Amino acid sequence: MKNRATISCDIISSTALSTVNRDLLSTKLKELMTKLTRHFANQGFYGRVLKGDYIECALDAPETALRVALLIKTFVRAIELPTSKEENKRIKYFKEHGVRVAIAVAPLENYQPHKGVMDGEAIYLSGRALNRKDTHDKQKIIIKRTLYFLSSDLAVQRLYETMLEMLDVILVRCSAKQCEVVFYKLLNKSEVEISKILQKNQSTINQHSTAAGWNAIDRAVSYFEENIH
Repeated sequence: MKNRATISCDIISSTALSTVNRDLLSTKLKELMTKLTRHFANQGFYGRVLKGDYIECALDAPETALRVALLIKTFVRAIELPTSKEENKRIKYFKEHGVRVAIAVAPLENYQPHKGVMDGEAIYLSGRALNRKDTHDKQKIIIKRTLYFLSSDLAVQRLYETMLEMLDVILVRCSAKQCEVVFYKLLNKSEVEISKILQKNQSTINQHSTAAGWNAIDRAVSYFEENIH
């Protein structure tokens, strides 16, 4: 059976958000799924938002999985929610990390996106990775990593787990504005196009891109696309 990629994501500290902000976040995530469905139609993308703060995606083309995962990660990190000083304290981890994302490449034995059915080893692996790292209701939250890769091939898993750990270090240092620029670059937008979308000078876009470590991100995504199967 051919491998597919699944991506499971959960929003960090979503329960600390106000009702208004949870609703706003849910709306934005659904808009993102619509955008990704259009952009990756040729790669057989299917995505859905569950309970307002959990995302499940599947791709017929596993090589696209890292790009999609980073698009989700940078999109959420770029969201700036209207918050009070008190809520800012409660959602510290959301602002710092945004979302935890697990990629799995493995068979998906029962996959019927038109019926909303996604069942098999791949979605089990990605979902299990997040369940092991769940921070809900824990008195002390320690977030060391937010990007995970799983595969039925342990050698492949070790290789890409290392890559995602390094990407995690890069992205946690990025500002919301830098993440926004990386998001559009992952959609293959040029700096000229991004400057028009964000209504910023191209020099500002370039500065954000450089500060975010775009060249390293781009090389990692390219390597993944060329080698994963």
